[in-house]
Amino acid sequence: MVTLAEVARHAGVSASTVSYVLSGKRSISRGTRERVERSIEELGYHPNAGARALASAKSNVIALMMPLRTDMYVPVMMEIALAVTTTARTYGYDVLLLTGAEGPAAVRRVTGSGIADAMILMDVELDDERLPLLRAGDRPAVLIGLPADTEGLACVDLDFTATGALCVEHLAGLGHRDVAVIGEAPAVYERHTGFAERTLDGIRSRAGELGLRLLHRPSDGGYDALAMTLARIFDERPGTTGFVVQNESAVEPLLALLRQQGRAVPEDVSVVAICPDQVAVGASVRLTSASVPAQEMGRRAVERIVAKLAARGTDGVELLAPELTVRASTGPAPHSPPNRCPPDHR
Repeated sequence: MVTLAEVARHAGVSASTVSYVLSGKRSISRGTRERVERSIEELGYHPNAGARALASAKSNVIALMMPLRTDMYVPVMMEIALAVTTTARTYGYDVLLLTGAEGPAAVRRVTGSGIADAMILMDVELDDERLPLLRAGDRPAVLIGLPADTEGLACVDLDFTATGALCVEHLAGLGHRDVAVIGEAPAVYERHTGFAERTLDGIRSRAGELGLRLLHRPSDGGYDALAMTLARIFDERPGTTGFVVQNESAVEPLLALLRQQGRAVPEDVSVVAICPDQVAVGASVRLTSASVPAQEMGRRAVERIVAKLAARGTDGVELLAPELTVRASTGPAPHSPPNRCPPDHR
């Protein structure tokens, strides 16, 4: 491994000059700096991370707290994590991924050990137990998600309230009056996860304004769970012709069950999904969808963290406006909604 002293000899300067070039703590003439940089490149020198951290009291690491739960759609979370990682590297930061559901303990571990300069938090709940520690601490943090109280916090998220409203408006504009929402797994609502609660608020509020009849049914997303959920919906509201789906795992089971029941999409039933574009276009019926901009959320979160680390960032909420793309799964409401008996799934 090439040492700093070897770089200094190769460039014909002192070791301290090389150190100053690397740290930027002192002004070095252009000619000397370029000579040192050439030597670094030719020798393939990489500063020791531990020594650099001790010298600067910085780790150049951002901690990403991303609890991996069985009731969450992991591909979306990993897409956000990838965007965080690649964006952080462009600013010279590595990312430490914390996937355990540790809550406040994870925040204490990061702040107490100094293993990271800043934190990005995902899977944000309305009354998240991690927030008091963030507000009381001195470690910069950004949330990908929105709690109930955003005072003193920096947050980036899709405007899920507006997203829910947009989906309902689309169905109402096509003449649908009875709409069912197939939501996330029950545990997601039990934890009061922010994105799910805010979507539901937006759907309910806009449906009320438009005079729609609405049902919301959480679902675990698998075929058997969806069969029971769908049977319950049509039992309670046989005239349901519009669905809003916020559960990526439920998309394909829902479309398959509708086909089995003889309900054509979109002639008999329209489906709008809140999901990444790749899920919408890859479904057996190309879905009208409100996109989840995972990469954009990850990128913006890192940009805000970097600004905070440079003492340029501010707290506050940054919401991304929703975009609805109309595809093959939505159409005008039928004049006489089908009233077929669903198959027996006992």
